[in-house]
Amino acid sequence: MIEWKSKNVLGVIFVLILGQIVSTNLAVTSFTSSLLSNRSINTPLTQSLCTYTLLALVYTPIFLSRRQKLMVPWYWYLLLGFIDVQANFLVIKAYQYSSITSVTLLDCWTTPWVMILTWIFIGTRYSLCQFFGAATCVVGLCLVLLSDSSGGGSSGGSAPLLGDALVIAGTLGCALSNVGEEFCVKKKDLTELLAMLGIFGMLVSICQVLLLERSNLEAVKWSPEVISLFGGFALSTFMFYSIVPYVLKLGGSVLFNLSILTSDVWVLIIRVFVYQQSIPWLYYLSFVVVVVGLIIYSTTDRNAISAINSETQDDDVQYQILDEENEGGRNETLTT
Repeated sequence: MIEWKSKNVLGVIFVLILGQIVSTNLAVTSFTSSLLSNRSINTPLTQSLCTYTLLALVYTPIFLSRRQKLMVPWYWYLLLGFIDVQANFLVIKAYQYSSITSVTLLDCWTTPWVMILTWIFIGTRYSLCQFFGAATCVVGLCLVLLSDSSGGGSSGGSAPLLGDALVIAGTLGCALSNVGEEFCVKKKDLTELLAMLGIFGMLVSICQVLLLERSNLEAVKWSPEVISLFGGFALSTFMFYSIVPYVLKLGGSVLFNLSILTSDVWVLIIRVFVYQQSIPWLYYLSFVVVVVGLIIYSTTDRNAISAINSETQDDDVQYQILDEENEGGRNETLTT
């Protein structure tokens, strides 16, 4: 858990504010995607293209100004961008079939996926409490599936189970992307990661838009309202990509997971007061169960974070030794 006594009060407040900015961005992303879906605008790839273009425009000039070589080979960034585009496509596509509350709650499937992937590929080990917390989350998410399968028209979507399946598949892609981003962040250059993700995500999105989404894009009736929805989606997702790494670094996964939970609350409010839709009681029960599961998982997640930090510090020592050896070699060459 967070050591409140060892942190400066202003620093804690700053991290809390960042966490709520993340939460608000997630709610805005869900809201704008849902509004576009309600207007029969089926362009998930174009929405993602706006996000990746914004990332590339902002972070690529910063990266180029440093005049440094890539710390991770470009083809890994291409693979990461491809996976990230597919994950975003599936999740955004789900709004065409399922409700905003179902999509937002089912996003929590990312947690068990990440546990499985980091266990297999990175070697992260988890405690029994963390497994119990993740299992509790899965139980809560199964209640969403149960509600959607029996809710009929009250579920808020035309084909809720199909939408739920798309979200779950999308969260697997998000988990793969998160594990890849974790690997890249260990190389200590977040700007490079965001710049390359923007560039390759943009290229992959353009190719897929031309192949799969051109007719849907041509059918869009552009208006100031539609343009503002695309802009709101791009800005909110851009902020999400930019802020989340700092929240994880400064506050850990505890604050990150709890911040995501507040976005679920905002989405529930949006569905009730904006869409004027009733929410089945299973949604509320599911939300409570997921909250309990994430709290159990988060309060014991410091061990994994500490292991990652120790590995990062070891990498830094190795890089420093290599840099000193290289610098010494250069000096000897100059001397001779």
